[in-house]
Amino acid sequence: MDLLYNGGIGTYIKAGSEAHAEVGDRANDALRVNGRDLRCKVVAEGGNLGCTQRGRVEAALAGVSIYTDAIDNSAGVDTSDHEVNIKILLGLAISDGEMTEKQRNTLLAQMTDDVAALVLRDNYFQTQALSVGARLGPAYLDQEVRFIRFLEKSGRLSRTIEFLPSEDEIAERKARGIGLTNPERAVLLAYCKMWLFDEIMASDLPEDAWIGTALARYFPALLREVFSAYIPRHPLRREIVATHVLNSMVNRVGSTFVHRLSERTGATPAQVVRAYLAAREVLGDVSIWQQIEALDNKVTDAVQSEMLIEEGWLTARATTWFLRSRRLAEPMEETFQRFIPAVRALRERLEPAAAASPRSDAWIAAGVPTPLACRVASANDLVAALDVAEVAEAARRGFGEVSEVHVGVGARLGLSGLRQQIDALPSDSHWQGLAKGALGDDLAGLQRAIAQDVLGGGAGSPADLLAAWESSNAAALERAQRLLAELGDAKGADLAMLSVALRELRNLA
Repeated sequence: MDLLYNGGIGTYIKAGSEAHAEVGDRANDALRVNGRDLRCKVVAEGGNLGCTQRGRVEAALAGVSIYTDAIDNSAGVDTSDHEVNIKILLGLAISDGEMTEKQRNTLLAQMTDDVAALVLRDNYFQTQALSVGARLGPAYLDQEVRFIRFLEKSGRLSRTIEFLPSEDEIAERKARGIGLTNPERAVLLAYCKMWLFDEIMASDLPEDAWIGTALARYFPALLREVFSAYIPRHPLRREIVATHVLNSMVNRVGSTFVHRLSERTGATPAQVVRAYLAAREVLGDVSIWQQIEALDNKVTDAVQSEMLIEEGWLTARATTWFLRSRRLAEPMEETFQRFIPAVRALRERLEPAAAASPRSDAWIAAGVPTPLACRVASANDLVAALDVAEVAEAARRGFGEVSEVHVGVGARLGLSGLRQQIDALPSDSHWQGLAKGALGDDLAGLQRAIAQDVLGGGAGSPADLLAAWESSNAAALERAQRLLAELGDAKGADLAMLSVALRELRNLA
């Protein structure tokens, strides 16, 4: 069968390693089954405790799509949260004599569909995060395990209580090429949100004027229109902002994102959240996500996941860029004004080339609209727009001119191919990931520095400036191009080879 739906009371699925007595539901001992023996594709838990956690993991390892009762029932909790917070808000209006309780009850009924839409949106993205995370599987296991260890050391998590795999089990899964299961990943998602909530509440992030606009977005449109003056007075405004912001982020980038970037850059979790929000807005991620989600049941889930993952790499790189930039401390609106035009200018140059790439061709053949396929296919190089904006300001030139020079430098040196070779490096361990990220950062920094040198060559068009730079650096350029061409012919370039190539490029900066 396709679906096993549990909507009752009792525990009906356990693991083969568990005795019925461990389950604690004697009434259903006679009909309980082991997770590995299920012959359905999907389990949906409409009731609580329909499966033991070990039973869920066993079923997932056997190929069944299953989350947890907390995930499958989270819309009910989310609805209750909205109800309580809306009643608190309208209680202020009642206290001020702006409405009666009878009027409040009538208004609550009118907002039913709007609240349902907000709740379903949250839960759509939460399960999407688990689904996309499952496709990354073994490649993300090291990150997930590091996060589990961090939570353990900080006293926030007990692997035994939550039935998360031991170090020996993790080693066994690595050897078999298996990552965490979705039931385990769901537990990690919950702990990530609880940890981030505390971190955001302990920071000044909820007081930021732009980030604080999340408070209004939490409420239905009707409340925003009629009772907007009361929203800033909500006694739980900081808690609502923190919850809304972290949900919207974690559901997009997964449970390990903040911890991973915090480890890599030394930034606080609140700073990572702020940098992510800047990257999301500057890159126009929301529009792209919506276009990908509009393809539900039009293209395969695998194609949508590929595109979301590709856009996710861009978001992670841009977030890292902001964490290492002095711009992070600037007001959000200034950041948007500074960088969005540069993103637009570079995108106009990248997307036509992406139209001929194998990746965009495959997506178009699968049913993805051509503009969207080209836009996502060009994502890997779009983070350079942040450097373009900084170079344009330093050189006092337009974004179009600077992006032409920046792209021209990359084309003459074949840096796109070098970037692909860096991206192809293994990152199964934490240290491999750090080394790979460092090479990528170095390459971006070199391209930025060379572009700035080109633009410092005096007056003239981008083509003239590039020609003059080539002429004055002919010997070093020829040597670098020869080395990069040799590297391009090599199969499976390793860390040492790529490090040498970057050293050669430094002679041009």
